[in-house]
Amino acid sequence: MTLCNARHVKQLPGRKTDVSDAQWLCQLMEAGLLRGSFVPPKPQRQLRTLTRYRKTQIAERQREANRLHKALEDTGIKLDCVATDILGKSGRAMLDALVSGTTDPEILAELARGKLRKKLPALREALRGRFEAHHALVIGAILSHLDFLDEQIDRLSEAIAEQLGPFAAGVELASTMTGVARRTAEVMVAEIGVDMSVFPTAGHLASWAGRCPGNDQSAGKRRSGRTRKGSKWLGIALEEAALAATRSKGTYLAAQYQRLKPRIGHGRALGAVKHSMLIAYWHMFTTGETYRDLGGDYFQRRDPESHTRRLVKRLQQLRHDVTLTPTAA
Repeated sequence: MTLCNARHVKQLPGRKTDVSDAQWLCQLMEAGLLRGSFVPPKPQRQLRTLTRYRKTQIAERQREANRLHKALEDTGIKLDCVATDILGKSGRAMLDALVSGTTDPEILAELARGKLRKKLPALREALRGRFEAHHALVIGAILSHLDFLDEQIDRLSEAIAEQLGPFAAGVELASTMTGVARRTAEVMVAEIGVDMSVFPTAGHLASWAGRCPGNDQSAGKRRSGRTRKGSKWLGIALEEAALAATRSKGTYLAAQYQRLKPRIGHGRALGAVKHSMLIAYWHMFTTGETYRDLGGDYFQRRDPESHTRRLVKRLQQLRHDVTLTPTAA
C-alpha cells in the first residue's frame, strides 16, 4: 500500500473523471509515477498522539483562563491590572477566598505574597467590586477545571518523557537552537523525527513542512507563490519558536527578522525565520552537531562594504557630508 499526496496526482496529465479515477491511479502506479508520502514509524506516531493531545489541553487551559478574566470583568474586580499573573500563588489565594465568600478588600489584599505586597494600596482598590453568588459559582467551576487541566497536562508530560526513549537525544539536540524550549523541541521531534534520510535535502524538509514558496508557473508566467499547507502542529511549534527567537539578543535569527521586516512585513519575515530553523534542524540531525549561532552581526560581516554604503546613504539623506578614512586592521 502506498500513501500518496492527492495534490501530486491531480497535477499529472491524463483523464480525471470520477469514473476512470481508480483506473488512472492504477496506471500511474504501474508506471512508477506515484511518490509515497512520509509515514513515520509507530513509536513516533505514538509520540505525536501524546504531544498533539497535550497541545489541545494547553490551548483549552488558555481558553479557560480567558473565561476567568471575562468573569472577573463582570464583577468589576481589576485584579489583573495590579497582579501580573492572577493564577499565581497570590492571585489564586485571593480567588479561592472570593469563591469561599470573603469579599472584604482589606482581608483579600493581605493574602498577597512576595513583590505583590509592595502594591497593597492599589490591590485594595482593585479588589473592590460586585462579587455575587452566581459569580462565585462560575469562577469556582473555572478554577476547578483549570486544576483538572493542569493535572492532565502534567500526566501527559510524564507520558511523553517515558515515550521519548530513542528520541531523547534528539530533543536535547533540538533544544540547543535559539528560541526552542524543551516542550517545543519535543513537538518538533515528534512531527519531523530524527531520521533525515527521508528528506534528501534541507529544501525537501522545508517543502514537506509547508515553509517554502509555492511553485506555480504556467505559460512563462509565475502565479501565486503562497506556501502550501503543512503539519498544523509543527506550524504552531515553529510559530512559538520563531517569535521567541526574534526577541533574543545578538542572535542570527533575530538579525534576520529585523533585516527583513521593514521590506516584507512581520508575517513573511517570521516565515523566513521558520524556514531558517527548519534548515538548521535538518543539518543538525544530519551531522549530529549542536546549533551554532552565526551572531547578530553576521550580515554586517558577510558584506561590510554594502553595510557601509547603506550607512553613508542614510547620513547623506540627513544632509551630512561623509568622508571615510580606513583604519588599520
